[in-house]
Amino acid sequence: MPRVYVGTSGYSYEDWVGKFYPVDMSRAEYLTYYAQMFDTVEVNYTYYKMPDAGTMRAMARKVGDGFRFSVKAHSTMTHTRDADDAAFASFRQALAPLGEEGKLGAVLAQYPWSFKPDEESMRWLEIFRERIGNLPTVVEFRNRAWIGQETFELLEELGFGFCCVDEPRLRGLMPPVARATSAEGYVRFHGRNAEKWWEHEQAWQRYDYLYTREELSEWVPKVQALAERAKVVYAYFNNHYQAQAVQNAILFRDLLEEAGLA
Repeated sequence: MPRVYVGTSGYSYEDWVGKFYPVDMSRAEYLTYYAQMFDTVEVNYTYYKMPDAGTMRAMARKVGDGFRFSVKAHSTMTHTRDADDAAFASFRQALAPLGEEGKLGAVLAQYPWSFKPDEESMRWLEIFRERIGNLPTVVEFRNRAWIGQETFELLEELGFGFCCVDEPRLRGLMPPVARATSAEGYVRFHGRNAEKWWEHEQAWQRYDYLYTREELSEWVPKVQALAERAKVVYAYFNNHYQAQAVQNAILFRDLLEEAGLA
């Protein structure tokens, strides 16, 4: 059975201090402390700022050999599509230290809700594959219109993984479909705060949600199905407000262990 890694989307949050990180701990110690509890993390700051090899190398040295980093693609690579060949080359070079040390999980290419299935969008996915090279990559769609066999076949053809998501059951959003289209199974838990998903004053309000044991239990057989098709599975909790992601990641890992999956 493939290994299932469970962690959180991001790890350096001020509101985690006192709830996860000791109040007297320096920010420089966060990752090492985090890695004592989890074996993977999804790096999200790279969506806002292009990463550099020095930072990635320093992060890799703060964790053990079995740790894996998944890294979110920069916004210019998915949202504005302003990134050219040189920008993609820079991104690949930045992640090289993770690959060299065997600590790279996958690249996460998250597209906006406005990115809908049509010929132009499908061509952009082809361009992304051409530019990202052979880096393991998973695609997160936000628009429900992508759900369908044609999408899964396209991802398989391009060697992209399908990012499964758990989020509010709202019209137009992605349903909780579990599907592996590459060697990397991938799940993101965004929370189910339907009330604040579209209307919120602060970004964190969208992800202010604590899953129950029953809700997470729904995903145990789904992850098992992913593990039967993929070589590795990554599960990340993005409900980061007040360290709720930490609580749920630990709970979900326990549920997987009870099922013999972690």
